[in-house]
Amino acid sequence: MRSRATVLRLSILVALAAAIPVAEAHHSFAAEFDADQPVELHGVITKMEWLNPHTWMHLDVANADGTTTQWMIEGGTPNTLFRRGFTPQAVPVGTEITVIGYRARNGANRANGRDLILTDGRRLFMGSPGTGAPGDEGAPTE
Repeated sequence: MRSRATVLRLSILVALAAAIPVAEAHHSFAAEFDADQPVELHGVITKMEWLNPHTWMHLDVANADGTTTQWMIEGGTPNTLFRRGFTPQAVPVGTEITVIGYRARNGANRANGRDLILTDGRRLFMGSPGTGAPGDEGAPTE
């Protein structure tokens, strides 16, 4: 009898655990980035990381004094970007771009990218809908 009750309790716990929605692995926009610190960065892509839950673009940005600052730009998931036509072939290392986004709260040279603009004027939306970023309500749906 005792083992039957234990099995029943465990079964109930497993069923309850399965019924609880799983939290997404990625953070909200406001947890890491500041909507009051928009940035527009002009630079050259030095590296792309197609990782989950976010892609990361590394960008060398030329400063007015002739020095270069390295930035990391967070984008949506690889799958989200692929479905929008944002592929490694579309933005290879060495590509000159403009990124519009929002700076990290801690002041690091990191930003959440919203739009990537190529030199020919084409725009790629690189954000993740549903994160609470400014303008998120108008972002393309997945």
